[in-house]
Amino acid sequence: MPPKKDTTDQAAAPRFGRVKNNLKMGIVGLPNVGKSSLFNLLGDSADAQAENYPFCTIDPNETRCSVPDKRYKNLCDIWKPPSKYPAYLHLVDIAGLIKGASEGAGLGNAFLSHIQAVDGVFHVVRAFDSKEVTHVEDTIDPERDLDTITSELCKKDLAYVLSQREAREKDVKKNPTMKLPPMFFTVMDRCQEMLENNKPLAKGYDWLPLEVEKINELIPGCITLKPMVYLINCSKKSFVMGGNKYLAKIKAWIDNHGGGLAIPFSIEFEEELKALRKAGDVDGEKALLDTLNGRGSILPRIVKCGYKQLRLMYYFTAGEKEVRCWTVACGATAPQAAGVIHTDFEAGFIKLECCSYDDFIAVNKGEKSMASVKAAGKYRQEGRTYIVQDGDI
Repeated sequence: MPPKKDTTDQAAAPRFGRVKNNLKMGIVGLPNVGKSSLFNLLGDSADAQAENYPFCTIDPNETRCSVPDKRYKNLCDIWKPPSKYPAYLHLVDIAGLIKGASEGAGLGNAFLSHIQAVDGVFHVVRAFDSKEVTHVEDTIDPERDLDTITSELCKKDLAYVLSQREAREKDVKKNPTMKLPPMFFTVMDRCQEMLENNKPLAKGYDWLPLEVEKINELIPGCITLKPMVYLINCSKKSFVMGGNKYLAKIKAWIDNHGGGLAIPFSIEFEEELKALRKAGDVDGEKALLDTLNGRGSILPRIVKCGYKQLRLMYYFTAGEKEVRCWTVACGATAPQAAGVIHTDFEAGFIKLECCSYDDFIAVNKGEKSMASVKAAGKYRQEGRTYIVQDGDI
């Protein structure tokens, strides 16, 4: 049997936010930028109201979308089981924010609380001109819109940080035997300073592992700690051409504000493509996709990026009855991964028998078994300290 890989450095390092397997991405932005339309395009059974006026979404809508993966499809083709269960990304469509939301403007603080409840953010930015689709500020200016959302999120976090700090300091004053550690003041002072200057906490500073742990303990509800993906909604024409007058300015803004992943896409294009597929118009679908010169729909990439930003992964179970993806947090140990199937499996864990997806495909001859994998010496037994890898079977 080949030597085992050293997985000690692959264990999950301290990180902001919850470490769970049921995390959610929230769709955030100003009113009328395409949030609910994107939600409906991505969701497997989504039906959020999408209208041309601000605040058509009030209560957050939730759905899920399957994560596209050729590996999962290949396993289903080999085993042909009656039950198939892919990995899912969970989505929340959150109503539009406007300037002053942190002070109650628009539908204000309630919606900021909805953002606090998710684990990552798709920030939708409008980068198209249209007389038919109104803008809450009447003019199209993506940089201003990015400033507005960032400022509102930072103001909400600042109020939260100050309240948490005040509560801790009051507790100390009430009890003479209590004393706040130096790390408390180091972390809280820096967070307060950053937020006062409209700098998101996750991007404006290289936090040490101990500081990350302290932040998770003291202020876990901060919105600007969440991973963020910028989704730039362009017109169909711009998307087909591969750019417009706004994209370079948006990229520069993102680079100047701590960087981040930005994905240009087009609601207009994706809705047309979806309508053609629903109507069974194969020729129309092909003609539309041909305009992209091989690029294809951007929606699968958005889903994969959201899943990755949440630091989720999955392993497979495969057999004649079912092929299934089991979502776990990156860095999960073998007992933790087993517990996703059933809590008793984690409590009574003895060993894990597995192989990598790549090894399975390399030696499998199309048979519905692990015989060839075992014969090739690729079938492994792992103990409690094993860090499960993405794509393990």
